[in-house]
Amino acid sequence: MNDFIRNEPESADGRDAIILRGRVLTPADELAEASVLIRGDRIAWVRPGREEVPHAVDLSANGDVIAPGLIDLQVNGFKGHDAAGGGEAINAISALLPATGVTGFLPTVISRPLAELGRFGRAVAATEVAGARVLGAHFEGPFLSPAFRGAHEQAHLRTPDARAVRDVVAARPRLVTVAPELPGALRAIETLAEAGIVVAAGHSGASAEQAYAAVDAGVRFGTHLFNAMARWHHREPGLAAALLADPRVTVGLVADGVHLHRTTVEIALLAAGAARTALTTDQTSAAGLPAGRYLLAGMDVESDGRAVARTDGTLAGTVATMDELVRRVASLPSLGLREAVETASLTPARLLGVDGLLGRVESGCAADLVVLDSESRVRLTLVGGRVVYRAAEIDGDGAVSGPAAHASVTQSRVKKSQKASPAKRP
Repeated sequence: MNDFIRNEPESADGRDAIILRGRVLTPADELAEASVLIRGDRIAWVRPGREEVPHAVDLSANGDVIAPGLIDLQVNGFKGHDAAGGGEAINAISALLPATGVTGFLPTVISRPLAELGRFGRAVAATEVAGARVLGAHFEGPFLSPAFRGAHEQAHLRTPDARAVRDVVAARPRLVTVAPELPGALRAIETLAEAGIVVAAGHSGASAEQAYAAVDAGVRFGTHLFNAMARWHHREPGLAAALLADPRVTVGLVADGVHLHRTTVEIALLAAGAARTALTTDQTSAAGLPAGRYLLAGMDVESDGRAVARTDGTLAGTVATMDELVRRVASLPSLGLREAVETASLTPARLLGVDGLLGRVESGCAADLVVLDSESRVRLTLVGGRVVYRAAEIDGDGAVSGPAAHASVTQSRVKKSQKASPAKRP
């Protein structure tokens, strides 16, 4: 499942080398002034100071922050496209996400019949895109607790019997969310983990003891920590506390200001650290669009422009974007931008087992990068050395120069370019 490099895409705009200069965020530190050279689809080197490279295309600007491309483990949709719709929707989402700094993502589907999950898994595996990389599918269900199902349809939930687990394994998802307290869940977790699937705990009322047993069985991630979980009581800490306390587990945080209070986010980060915290948007097709009615795995949901919910008021994903979450976390008193970026890049890459190539600004790594301006807004995004998003610039007389402020690779361009240089997937 980690066959990462499959072919050689062009460098940005077909040119041989690209130079970026600015403040560089590395896994261990940050360089106040450094240069990054890209050749083909890889980072050739990272050096302190302002290096001059003859014939390299200089894409630098004053105030640049050069960071690893962001990775989102939970993308239900974006800008009117519902990932559950399959390949065409996933293509469109891939084209649009680089405007938010995302260079890799897991298209996500909530609990559905097993046959639909199988079709979704096959669609994700078959999709080749020219925007953000598709890193595999996330099945958020169907082995979830009815009492903590959130926006999931109860009719689509089921216990993890051996046959159902075999069907899920056959669909080859990258990540599966399971409620550990369900009958048969521990054996299911073992089977999924043995198949190379990352197993998450979520939508669950599990006790701390049940949570630790699940981690022993193979759980390595907590899906949107605190949300759709039993409340944390000081004598009965439950799933959320156990996942935070166990050093084997990475926890997902939807730090959008709606799902979690700012203080809750800070406590979780202080407990787990950036190395064990993965920001996740849980974004829906309503993200990036005005208030209105949208789809989540075929269900109608309502967005008020700040939150997404079903008609009964149950939260149903978000309108958040990953760059927004990074800015929110970077504003916390106990963290900075480097740590915030780590939670959205290296940490999810490590969880997926691709941190040797993704999530790092280091020599030999894939040239999946986001360049932020002085306000931490996305200015430039590269995937495999190709520019897939460039923010619009305003010249002296107010005219817009360069691509539009939205994704610079439109859905139609993605489709046309797939045969020539598809983005590579593991």
